[in-house]
Amino acid sequence: ASRLRLSGLCFLLQILNILLFAVFVRYSPEGSPGQCPPQLNCSQRNQDSGSQQPRFQDVHIQVLLSFGLLVAFLSRYGPGNAAVSILVIAFAIQWAVLIQGFFNFFFNGKIYVGAQSMVNADFCTAAVLISTGAVLGRVNPVQMLLLALLEATLCTLNEYILLSLMGVSDSGRSLTVHTFGAYFGLMVSRVLYQPHKDKRKREEQQDMGHQTDVFAVVGTIYLWIFCPSFTSASTVYDNARNWAVLNTYFSLMASTVAAFILSPVLYKESTPRMVQIQDATLAGIAVMGMAGEMLVTPFGALITGLLVGLISQLGFRFFTPVLHSRLKIQDTCGVHNIHGLPGILGALLGTLLTLLATADTYGDRLELVFPLVAQGTRTVTDQAFIQLGALPITLLLATLGGCLTGAVLKTKVLRCSPDAQYLENTVFWEVKLGNC
Repeated sequence: ASRLRLSGLCFLLQILNILLFAVFVRYSPEGSPGQCPPQLNCSQRNQDSGSQQPRFQDVHIQVLLSFGLLVAFLSRYGPGNAAVSILVIAFAIQWAVLIQGFFNFFFNGKIYVGAQSMVNADFCTAAVLISTGAVLGRVNPVQMLLLALLEATLCTLNEYILLSLMGVSDSGRSLTVHTFGAYFGLMVSRVLYQPHKDKRKREEQQDMGHQTDVFAVVGTIYLWIFCPSFTSASTVYDNARNWAVLNTYFSLMASTVAAFILSPVLYKESTPRMVQIQDATLAGIAVMGMAGEMLVTPFGALITGLLVGLISQLGFRFFTPVLHSRLKIQDTCGVHNIHGLPGILGALLGTLLTLLATADTYGDRLELVFPLVAQGTRTVTDQAFIQLGALPITLLLATLGGCLTGAVLKTKVLRCSPDAQYLENTVFWEVKLGNC
């Protein structure tokens, strides 16, 4: 029965997705703007045009390879986790299309999907992959699938509250992807904490060989190539996208240099390992999620990237041990340092830049970044308070959602130690241990 548990769950979830797609999902009428229903917010036509499809491809590659290879962090568990991450991506995108469709693209009983629907689904899937990094090596694939099911639903709810109801500007998803995914995963890890087993697994997981660096090299290269498209994929107009691309590049450059600055100081090696460079790159991307499309200025992006790179490295050296010893949170991939803290810093930076937004400094871009401010519906101060208020809302939903998900995954019927189930060149081996 335990051997067929993953197979049975995959079958049931896929059949459920097929039935829901058959009943609700239809193609978006993007090719015929005149037929686009007004209730669908036809500004989405600009996003669902042919020019949006290359962005979707870039975002999808970023999620599959950059975030997917991040979970291949451990030499012993790497191949198995890489395979399971593909399973999680395959399911989470389908589920996110459905859940996000009910919130954003639902009209006359149907969900209308297009290129932007897939971009949004990839964003949600990225948050799920970030969360899996916090519990890597401690949950089995069945638990991974259930985590994706619950988190994609809650992540969509958080995104709807922030972006649609509150009107928060977060095009690069500092809050809705990086911050939410990190703290959701951390809370799941806290609920699943088992002192004796976690100590043994932590000792084994510290074995990182040549294979880890190979995964990190490939993942870092793809981050450098596709991350600007990731942070700017949800912008509607190209002239607003340019700032996001440039600011992201400047930030990740400076954060990468920061890894070379601190690594010889904090560790014995004269140069950082590729895993550390990958972490610094991710931190530089996360901090520009909200502020990327704002007037950061090139030197401001460089300063921000340098600071977040230093903070991320210091977090690995000093804060991660505190998380485990004091808060009983085992953060396997260090998502708190490469997604959580940079996401919070990005939200605070975005709030500060919102206060400085004026028609003189932004020009026509003000309507693209802060449409309600440009229309006179809100003042700059009101928008800044809303940007700041989005942070505690995200942290609250991520914390509560992570606790709920962790409680579900901890039920006896789902617990089965993944330890010794991953072999070097296998996807997943079921080993009978105790009650499993």
